[in-house]
Amino acid sequence: MDLGTIFAILHYNFNMAEKKITSYPKEKINILFLENISKTATERFTDSGYLSVKRISGALTESELIKEIKNVHLLGIRSKSKITKNVLKNANKLQAIGCFCIGTSQVDMEAAIENGVAVFNAPYSNTRSVAELVIALSIMLIRKIPDKNKSAHEGIWMKDSTGSHELRGKTLGIIGYGNIGSQVSVLAESMGMKVIFYDTETKMPLGNAEPKKSMKELMKVADIITLHVPDLPSTRNMINESNLKYCKKTAILINYARGKVVDLEALKNALVNNELGGAAIDVFPEEPVKNGDKFTTPLQGLSNVILTPHIGGSTEEAQHNIGEDVSNKLFNFLEMGITTGSHSVPPLNLPLHENTHRILHIHKNVPGVLSQINSLLSSHKINILGQYLKTNDEIGYVVLDVNKNLSKEAFELLKEVNETIKVRLLY
Repeated sequence: MDLGTIFAILHYNFNMAEKKITSYPKEKINILFLENISKTATERFTDSGYLSVKRISGALTESELIKEIKNVHLLGIRSKSKITKNVLKNANKLQAIGCFCIGTSQVDMEAAIENGVAVFNAPYSNTRSVAELVIALSIMLIRKIPDKNKSAHEGIWMKDSTGSHELRGKTLGIIGYGNIGSQVSVLAESMGMKVIFYDTETKMPLGNAEPKKSMKELMKVADIITLHVPDLPSTRNMINESNLKYCKKTAILINYARGKVVDLEALKNALVNNELGGAAIDVFPEEPVKNGDKFTTPLQGLSNVILTPHIGGSTEEAQHNIGEDVSNKLFNFLEMGITTGSHSVPPLNLPLHENTHRILHIHKNVPGVLSQINSLLSSHKINILGQYLKTNDEIGYVVLDVNKNLSKEAFELLKEVNETIKVRLLY
């Protein structure tokens, strides 16, 4: 975003705050945040005059969500709440979903697109927290700290250097060289490690990191293997019985990515049979919805395994950054129609057009819709002062700035356009 746009947005926000003009009375906009989302997010809206902001500590079941979401305009979730097609079917007023985390797999994206609901996330805000923990776990496991910690708690003195090593000089293999993987790479190299990586896409290496042509090539030489891949059909059980055999017997596996990318039974067998040196796992195929719920995994009870409850990005700093990032995206969409960072509605970063009213039109992406819009408004003598269009494979997003005294008429006319999904008079 250029400096001129930033000043324009600040000017707009100031004017709007002074005039108390919104697309819809602020006291009637319902905002729901689940899963103990940072107070930074709620304060973003309450400080801007939104009165109906509800914050719930845990996730909700589908039936609970259907009940809660009926009159909600903005929804904030983390990773546990599943926004299904059925939930979205009952969310008649929902404009946007903010995923206060890295991924968006908890949202039925196809249904969100069909309903014209913008979906935002925070792909960068917790990268440092995850990267630091990966390095910390590498040190803990390569120094055999879990065993020594357990013995000390049991009253047994176990001062022994056998099998305990430094990170310096060891090879770290990163599978998935994205936002987090590249951060881990930088930290690992600063610790004196040699870094290699594998990614399905060509990535520019940071520092002295060396790309490998295959997972097999990486797994054969890495002392520590860390996973940073998304949850996709192609990544499900990508670490399995067949490729675990490529690893060094002393190798350590770290999964702080997604729970379904590792076959846990195969990993357990490799650890029990001394075919692998250790593991640290933070994510699981099935995870409890709420704190205190019962949790089981095949890896429980193994002394060379560190288990954590999906806390890779759970630092106060990361949650603050995520809260700030996603709430700003939701706020900008609600008040200005900006969809930058959306995974469902095509991304538009809009210039401001003073002395106009703005209308948002989301429609199925078929030929002729824009022509319909222009013809319809033209036939009613409504001049379009500004117009912006962006499409993806499924839907189109049109933003129109029109004369203030004709905006209500234009708004009603746009509802009649074929293939319309959603229309909103912004201001």
